[in-house]
Amino acid sequence: MIVAGIGSRKGVATEDVLAAIDAALAAHGLVRSRLDRLATAPLKADEPALHGAANALGLELVVVQDAKLAEVSDRTMTRSEASLEKAGTPSVSEASALAAAGPGSQLLGPRVVVGAVTCAIAISGEGNLP
Repeated sequence: MIVAGIGSRKGVATEDVLAAIDAALAAHGLVRSRLDRLATAPLKADEPALHGAANALGLELVVVQDAKLAEVSDRTMTRSEASLEKAGTPSVSEASALAAAGPGSQLLGPRVVVGAVTCAIAISGEGNLP
């Protein structure tokens, strides 16, 4: 399973979210069709652009509960003080991707920042990328 974790400032556009997803996928030699789901934190659950991106991609947007974000926060690669203060995790995008990909998941790399949107890609612990 491949998950794109998303973080953003309030009020971003769907196109901005899609651009961040595309940039993160490209950084790892992947394309949109490889994604299985998008994920984010509860504080972003009502952000229209995240739902718009999920709809555009035909994917589920998983809202990862704070307790699950906390469980994987020590495995994030980047640290944002703003994210830590507002969401309780050093990286909303990285923690969301890890948690939604399930036990044994791993990040393919640090989050990618495109404007006001961050995106991190995680794979499940079920195996390597084919």
